Amino acid sequence: MKKRVAVLFLAAVLGAVGMTGCGTGAGSKGKADTATTETDDDQAAADAVAAMIDAIYVQERTKETDKQCADAKAAWDALTDAQKELVEGENADPDYFGRDTGDASKDDPRSQDDIGENEILVVSFGTSFNDSRVADIKGIEDALQAAYPDWSVRRAFTAQIIINHVQARDGEAIDNMDQALERAVANGVKNLVIQPTHLMHGAEYDELMEAVETYQDQFETVKVAEPLLGEVGSDATVINDDKAAVAEALTTEAVKDADYDSLEAAKEGGAAFVFLGHGTSHTAKVSYSQMQTQMNEMGYDNVFIGTVEGEPEETSCEAVLDAVAAAGYTKVILRPLMVVAGDHANNDMAGPDEDSWLSIFQASGKFDSVDAQITGLGSIDAIQQIYVSHTKAVIKE
Repeated sequence: MKKRVAVLFLAAVLGAVGMTGCGTGAGSKGKADTATTETDDDQAAADAVAAMIDAIYVQERTKETDKQCADAKAAWDALTDAQKELVEGENADPDYFGRDTGDASKDDPRSQDDIGENEILVVSFGTSFNDSRVADIKGIEDALQAAYPDWSVRRAFTAQIIINHVQARDGEAIDNMDQALERAVANGVKNLVIQPTHLMHGAEYDELMEAVETYQDQFETVKVAEPLLGEVGSDATVINDDKAAVAEALTTEAVKDADYDSLEAAKEGGAAFVFLGHGTSHTAKVSYSQMQTQMNEMGYDNVFIGTVEGEPEETSCEAVLDAVAAAGYTKVILRPLMVVAGDHANNDMAGPDEDSWLSIFQASGKFDSVDAQITGLGSIDAIQQIYVSHTKAVIKE
């Protein structure tokens, strides 16, 4: 927007010069008019692309979606670099097409036919961050395929907004739930196992179950495996083997990536780890409190659980910052408690804006150092094996 402001300011100055008689009269006025016209044309072109992006930033797929995605990308590509910087809409900005999130060609949308009679459908919320999609979501899918070579592993995303983003920007078509289930029916799948990559039994999991019910009678068997943290439980004190396994795997990787020999060594060095989840108003939000209980039960005193949404309340940024400071830690390492290190990890946790957790912790002045590890749970081998074990449990039923 800075360039637009500069151009508008220049146009205003030139107009004022013409009006006061300084310069060459009509000639100066003509130049000002030309500059204003060019500015208006640039903004009009940018606004048109912004409207096209907003049109595909929706959660419902229609028969027009494929064309809308292609048209939006073509219109973006036709803009000049200056025009691209002017793109701004309700959900549109230059980063929609312009941000480099990695090489999408390394991904596999797993939308192939020839599925066979047995399918494992891996259902994820999704991410438009290409490197994270490959490391985290594809990582889990690849682990499942390696564990079950006689089954066909396929993919579905529940976020149509993300599906449209990836399709428009990178030309990669990923099935939504209905498309994936219709593909399974068309391919004659008899035994369908659905493995959610969701963290918990939250809103996304509920929506998944609703979609599955619609297709339930079109397969001989349909089984849905547990999400990562397993059963929710009634209150903050309820923990289980899944939560213990996730706590250990995540903490081990975080300690290693921070170059400490052990969590105890990090503690002695004044370092605390803050694992940041998404947060939710769903009743499953108690899972975050349970994860803090799990950390405490395992003696991980310098591990704190936070959430972007600040639900539960004790996981808000202010509450966690105060808890870390009150415990006397002088170094903080932020890391996602999220399957995918996507938008929330890159922006809400570690982004440059003043409202990111990284910026807020740094601005507090209470810590000597604040660092961020932008790595999703899905890229950790031990986490992948938890999903494998959940799939195994329902296949054996």
